This record gives sequence, structure tokens and C-alpha cells, in this order.
Amino acid sequence: MSLNGAAYIAGAYEHPTRKATDKSVALLHAECAIGALADAGLSKSDVDGYFCAGDAPGMGPISMVDYLNLKVRHMDATDIGGSSYLLHVAHAAEAIAAGRCNVALITLAGRPRSEGMATGTTPRAGNVAQPDVQFEYPYGPTVVNVYAMVAQRHMHEYGTTSEQLAWIKVAASHHAQHNPHAMLRDVVTVEDVVKSPIVASPLHRLDCCVISDGGGALVVVRPEIAASLKRPKVKIIGMGEAPKGQLGGAVDLTYSGARFSGAAAFEMAKVKPGDIKYASIYDSFTITVLVQIEDLGFCEKGKGGAFVADGNLISGVGKLPFNTDGGGLCNNHPANRGGITKVIEAVRQLRGEAHPKVQVANCNLALAHGTGGLLGTRHGSATLIMERE
Repeated sequence: MSLNGAAYIAGAYEHPTRKATDKSVALLHAECAIGALADAGLSKSDVDGYFCAGDAPGMGPISMVDYLNLKVRHMDATDIGGSSYLLHVAHAAEAIAAGRCNVALITLAGRPRSEGMATGTTPRAGNVAQPDVQFEYPYGPTVVNVYAMVAQRHMHEYGTTSEQLAWIKVAASHHAQHNPHAMLRDVVTVEDVVKSPIVASPLHRLDCCVISDGGGALVVVRPEIAASLKRPKVKIIGMGEAPKGQLGGAVDLTYSGARFSGAAAFEMAKVKPGDIKYASIYDSFTITVLVQIEDLGFCEKGKGGAFVADGNLISGVGKLPFNTDGGGLCNNHPANRGGITKVIEAVRQLRGEAHPKVQVANCNLALAHGTGGLLGTRHGSATLIMERE
């Protein structure tokens, strides 16, 4: 059974807050749900499927369905970090195609900024039941130093430079200046990035994403329901998912799971990387973007540094407009699973609802991609390709 066109994204909403000292995580989920349903022109009573990941409080979907007072016949709590919510869109399309639900509500929320979480620099607590803990956690790995290993290896193998990585932040800042909700709205230069303090060599402070509160929500529906609504129709035409780990000791830091999830999505969508007009790429760090752009096929492996340089990711200027809301590097990163914002901005672009200064002309085909976990150890990848109908 082909899932190309089996479901549509009818509603999308991004919470405007970046610091929510007066709101609980559950309330942020609820406000995002209200916003996405209103955007779709649907009500709570229309929802019969609910999706969330590990950012949801309590027992995930069980707690949230009760809190939101939903009556559903299908739930999903798949959690693969930052790629979870792209995976949820794909799983919602699969559930709709299988007749498990008609209207799927997907919500994310988090308060890492208000809670003072040092997401990237604090050693991650491990459980001794995890098979990797005994071998890695005694060394105190943090998110940023594991990603820094990937950057170091890319530089060693391909001659990639800190200045090339910096162009990714520069592009994000050019877009964020037009987003009134973005945490960092000042346009930065390559020099600004490379002169910012080193956090984990070779990654500088401005190579890292922001830490924010907030959230977002999506509504995925059957084609017949999408046709009955008054919103522009955004069709899901391709999806892929893949894990990547240590490969039994044959560690290779030069590529990510995007190599596999992207190939699957493009095959289902029957389009090529060169057909994509806009790309939302998960940007926990600048190196995350560089590796994913290569693995998704937008350029050859090892040529990512040259591809992203000189403004090639800036809307209206470059070959591949990316993260036109400012992305995680400048706009927001509301939880360790912030990939939902990648889908939301792709929907805006396809609807023609992005800020006029960054709206991609004739944007009829968009890609969103997320990475969850640690690029240098083990992670999940999820890719979505969407089309304006």
C-alpha cells in the first residue's frame, strides 16, 4: 500500500512563548493543541488519534488524553529524540491509511529554559540497564562534545572549516531577524561565529542552538477531511525513518541515519533532492545541518562545507533555503525533541504563509528532517516530504 497522499497536514501551530515561567508543560501542550485545531478549522471533538513523545508529562499520551479531555481510538508515544515528531507525522499518516483514526493531533511542549536545563553541556544521566552505559558514561559524555567529535572528523576527512560551518548560523540569523518570536534576532557574520567562545572544539557558542521554552502542534487528517476544510492542502508524499548506532564497533562519524531515511522518503515521493524548493533541517548544532544536507543528497559527501558557504542557505539568495523561521540555532528549541517546528515552518512555506522576506517563491515541494539522539554515538533519523496541492 502506497502512503503517498494518504494523509494531509491540515493544522499547524507554534507557541509564541520562549520563556514560560507561569505555565506548566501540560498547559503548553494544551495551548498548542488549541492553536493547531483552530488553524485547521476543527474542534477537539473531531480528534480520534493522539501522538506525543517523552516531553509529555506523566504517562505520555495516557496523561495528556485525560488532561485534554479527548476521546481517541488510537495513541502513539514513539520517542526517538529530536526526530520523534517527524516520525509521528509519518505514523499518523500510516494510522489514517489503516483506518485507525481520521484526525490525528500531535503536540510537543517543554520548559528547559525556565527549568535551567544545561541541555548540551551537562553529562547525561544513564541507566545501567542501557547497554551503552557501561562503556561510555564513565567518560561523562555531553551532547556538545559528542557532536564536536563529528565536526572534528568531518574537518579531518574533508577539510571542512569553522568558517564554512559558521555560514549555517549566518543563514539562520538572516531569517530570524524577520521572526518577532525568535530568541536571537541579530544578524551575525562568519567572524562573529568563529570569534565566539569555544564550547567543545571545534564548536563555538554560536554553533550551538538556543535553549527555549515553548512548543507546537500539528493536525493530520484523511484526504476527504482535508478537502472539506478551508485551508491550503499540504499533502504528505514521502516519509522515511532509520536508526544509526555504533555498527558493532565499525564506527563511522562521517554520515548519519539521514542517508537511509532520506532515501526512503525520496523513493516514496518519487522526487529528487534537486526538486525540493525549501528544506527544514534539524539544527541542534551547525555540524548537524552540514552532515544531514550531505546525507539527504543535496550535495556530495564531503562537499557540504562548500555547499553551505556564501549564503547558499539564505532564502532569496542561495540554492537551498533552509529554516526560514531561524530554526533551533536562532528561533527556538523548546525540548530535546524540537523537530516539530521543522514541520511547522515547512507547512508555512507550502501555504505561502512564511514571512514575506523569507517566503520561497513558488514553494510547492518541501522537506523536513530531524535527528534524535547523539550524532556521534546513536540516533534516529526521520524525513518527510510534503507537497502543496
